[in-house]
Amino acid sequence: MTDDLVPRSILLVEDEPRLRQTLLRSLAGRGYAVDVATTVAEASARAIGGEYDVMLLDVNLPDATGWDVLRAMRDAGCTLPSIVLSAAPPNPARVREFRPAGILNKPFPMEALVRLINAACQHDARTGHANWRERNDTQHVGTTASAARGSAPV
Repeated sequence: MTDDLVPRSILLVEDEPRLRQTLLRSLAGRGYAVDVATTVAEASARAIGGEYDVMLLDVNLPDATGWDVLRAMRDAGCTLPSIVLSAAPPNPARVREFRPAGILNKPFPMEALVRLINAACQHDARTGHANWRERNDTQHVGTTASAARGSAPV
């Protein structure tokens, strides 16, 4: 894998301490630089003002929802690829509205998350921008270890 396909920086938005620490340790152990936010206000500020390759976003946060983070990002013109982490299948209208790069139902295998992170961070050689938005194909991974982009496995 080339350096421009390896994500370097992740914003992890998760308020549940045990899951947050597990993800932080696992991702850092794989070489990712991980910053953490635990509220919508903190996540919105970091996402809009930061330089991240991808955001991992819990839907249920203490002060509002992850969808509010995505709305603030959209309103600010921030196009950071985001992977939604959810204990329940998200509302299809929200998925259509915000077009996350991926959706992962909790609990999930770490390998599925890593595949989604890498897929979300693949850069178009011509533009240098993540190419998932141009294709408009959100990936949804349930509790199985499979991940797909359109009909092709990731």
